Formats: sequence, C-alpha cells, structure tokens
Amino acid sequence: MTDLKKAIRSIPDFPIKNITFRDVTSLMQNAAAFHKACDLFYERYKDKQIDKVVGIDARGFIFGSVLAYKLNIGFVPVRKKGKLPAKTISEKYDLEYGTAEMEIHIDAIQQGERIIVIDDLIATGGTVAAAVKLVEKLGGQIIECAFLVELPDLKGRDAIKNHAVFAPISFEGE
Repeated sequence: MTDLKKAIRSIPDFPIKNITFRDVTSLMQNAAAFHKACDLFYERYKDKQIDKVVGIDARGFIFGSVLAYKLNIGFVPVRKKGKLPAKTISEKYDLEYGTAEMEIHIDAIQQGERIIVIDDLIATGGTVAAAVKLVEKLGGQIIECAFLVELPDLKGRDAIKNHAVFAPISFEGE
C-alpha cells in the first residue's frame, strides 16, 4: 500500500487553513497506481456474489464503474440532489455548516440485492451514511462500504458503524 499512498497528493491548507486535502486524482493520473487500486477492489469482491456497485458522487463513480465493469454487474450512481433525471428518493446529511442531500433512482436496486457502496475516501462519513440509508430504503443488502482512503481521525466509520468497511490506505494523524 505504500506505493499507492505515495501516489496520493497531499495539499496543505485546502480548502481551508489547517486542513490537508488528500487528492486521489494524482493516483488516478498514474496508470500503474490506478490499475493497482482498481485491481485491489476487484480482488476483494470477485468471489462475493455482488449484484450491484453503488458509487457516490463523484469520485466513487470512477472506482465504482471500473469495479462494476470488472465484476460484470450493474453500476448505480448516488448523486447530489437534482442531478438524476427519473423518479428518486433522497436522504439529507449534515455538512460542517448546514445540510446537503443525496438521491438515488427508485428503480436502481431490487429487494435483497447484494451491494457494495464505494467512494474514494471516507472522512466524516456523512455522504456514505446517506448512501447507505438510500440503499437500505430500496431493500438492498450492503455487503461492505469500500474506500481507497480513510481519514480515521475524522471518525467516519461511526456514521456507518453497523456496516463492514474496507479502506486499505489510512492517513491517521497526518
């Protein structure tokens, strides 16, 4: 994991002072690192009988669509409110200053389908908690929530504590 972690650019004082932004786009621009990261997810889930991958807006779309393609299953986007064209259900979540809302198409998941929820990074867990609630409202069975990177100091796992989490790269206390 050391080479993958090194491929992630750290930007100090972004978006505000005393925050270090972990930029996975630098990893995605590196063909070898991106390939290794995608293969890591595939190897983990290839034998788990997953029905669909749910990707969170926006970088979860990248890793999620690659994983769905490699598993030969469907991909479901969870998007910010107002971005999906057909009938949706929504779930609000807290931001540092206010709330936001995520949506999913009401016909995206069938009762009992086995689901992986994926995003690039877990920080506070607000967006993934909203995505998990949406999947469960539609009757999906979440097998695991997957992230390339975890920022454990922000305690995002607490937001989804009843679900298994896979996050091979950690920036703890950094």
